[in-house]
Amino acid sequence: MTDYKAESIKLLEGLAAVRKRPAMYIGDTTSRGLHHLVEEVVDNSIDEALAGYCDFISVRLLPDDVVEVTDNGRGIPVDVHPKYGLTGVELAMTKLHAGGKFEGKAYQVSGGLHGVGVSVVNALSEWCEVLVKRDGTIYKQRYERGEPKTDLEKVGTAEGTGTTVRFKPDAEIFQTTQFSFDLLSQRLRELAFLNKGITIHLSDEREAKDKRPTREHTFHYEGGIREFVSFINRNKEPLHDPIYFETKREEVEVEVALQWNNGFIENIYSFANNINTIEGGTHLSGFKTALTRAVNDYIEKSKLTRGKEIKLSGEDVREGLTAVISIKIKNPQFEGQTKTKLGNGKVKGVVDSIVYEKVSEFFEEHPHEAEKIVLKSITAAEAREAARRARELTRRKSALEFTSLPGKLADCSNKDPTLTELYIVEGDSAGGSCKLGRNREFQAVLPLKGKILNVEKARMNKILENQEISTLIASIGTSIGEEFDLKKARYHKIILMADADVDGAHIRTLLLTFFYRYMRPLIENGYIYIAQPPLYKLAKGKTVKYAYTEEEKDTYLKELGDGTTIQRYKGLGEMNPDQLWETTMDPEKRTIKRITIEDAVEADRIFTILMGGEVEPRREFIMKYAKEVKNLDI
Repeated sequence: MTDYKAESIKLLEGLAAVRKRPAMYIGDTTSRGLHHLVEEVVDNSIDEALAGYCDFISVRLLPDDVVEVTDNGRGIPVDVHPKYGLTGVELAMTKLHAGGKFEGKAYQVSGGLHGVGVSVVNALSEWCEVLVKRDGTIYKQRYERGEPKTDLEKVGTAEGTGTTVRFKPDAEIFQTTQFSFDLLSQRLRELAFLNKGITIHLSDEREAKDKRPTREHTFHYEGGIREFVSFINRNKEPLHDPIYFETKREEVEVEVALQWNNGFIENIYSFANNINTIEGGTHLSGFKTALTRAVNDYIEKSKLTRGKEIKLSGEDVREGLTAVISIKIKNPQFEGQTKTKLGNGKVKGVVDSIVYEKVSEFFEEHPHEAEKIVLKSITAAEAREAARRARELTRRKSALEFTSLPGKLADCSNKDPTLTELYIVEGDSAGGSCKLGRNREFQAVLPLKGKILNVEKARMNKILENQEISTLIASIGTSIGEEFDLKKARYHKIILMADADVDGAHIRTLLLTFFYRYMRPLIENGYIYIAQPPLYKLAKGKTVKYAYTEEEKDTYLKELGDGTTIQRYKGLGEMNPDQLWETTMDPEKRTIKRITIEDAVEADRIFTILMGGEVEPRREFIMKYAKEVKNLDI
């Protein structure tokens, strides 16, 4: 107690707090947090676009993990602030909660309302340079780990206005400093859809040849989110042209595009001030409530049910729906700096009233399309009732009654889900080896017989009637669809283990389709993994090596020399329990790949192509990529 005095309390000044606790500001220091840096800088440029001063943004990936973001906006102010004695540039780059977005004068609408964006990027960069074009002059200032290393200097003359931020993420902070072109493409494509008319150019110049980027994309959509919905549905069979409306009410700008297709999957994306609110919020709640009410009211008026009383649930109405909801509001209330859920109370009522009015108008003016949508929803309701009965049957076969489960789940003795893992194994033979080779304390095994149902082409009632899927749901414990509860997951590692051949790849794809469509939070929270069994066993004398790729096999072959025997594993069942433990199940030695979702729109597209009902897109996909696949490394 005597050692704890006032001098023990440390005040972190300036940007030191950001470097000390970076996850508080960017979510984490993994690849996700790294890419968040680029988003923060780009969001400033988008805010300039929302204010009407910017229509072009360039993002360049440069050698040595450097990123450069340039816009043709007004440029950060370069004059000295009368109160703080710093230029506008230095104030924005070095002070938390500094920005032109709090008073609502410079920016009416903005995503980066916390005022920590670009200053956090500066703090978490090994170095950062800012160039501003204003008043015919180019200004430049350099920072290192958040600290100014030069004054704001005039370095040339300029035509036009704009800001360039060039930075190199600090390897002392981030687990990786390598940017993903695909991940950035997804976010920039979203922003271009959400801000119709703006042009965003992304180029990868890390290995440029003759000063030409190795990859580049230009995103520009005059149709905005109407095009976004068509883009998402491009490999599906839509029932009608996209419904689109844009209205401002009570200082809330509401823009919605929606389109039903003949599939069974609901795809809704919600945004607030261009921020992807992946956890939804009041705007999404208002949309869902209004949509259900509009469809039910139309059913009453249209007499499509011929006197039969039908009340559809939200789940029925949204079957096969693709929608994008984008709102703009002056003072959005997000949950945390990472902004994944909108909390503004009045937004729900505003969105509800607008969506109800506009969808009802569409139904009245387009009775043919309305009838298609309503009849699809009624069919969904009938299937839902069948699914309810199937779900009740699944519930009665409690996950605790392991002996009665047809899937022969061999559970582990530890009941702490954070410490346990479930192996989902292809076939009884491999399942037997897996059960004998596992550590019974924390490893459970569930063998599956054959290939599960392709859920991309089936409604919930058919899915729940499938014996293998029913067993899978009961074993994991979370239920599925609307009733899914992540807290009830009985294992926090669910590992898919199938043969390293075409059939094994198909089985993994079927399982991943099921998890993505009906248990998606398991993937989003990092619970789903793929095991990596070896392809070859190489032996010479008492020396044994396991090779997981063709290249590794060739390396070991050279290393061991003449007289080496090579065994190609055709399936998991060929390995005895000890070998399976040593190569694929031992946490100290194994390699498992965690499944993540970097681009939800692209993931939806791939599942639709590979597992959907349209043959031609799948044929084109196979023809395009078959030549690029040298080894089956899945």
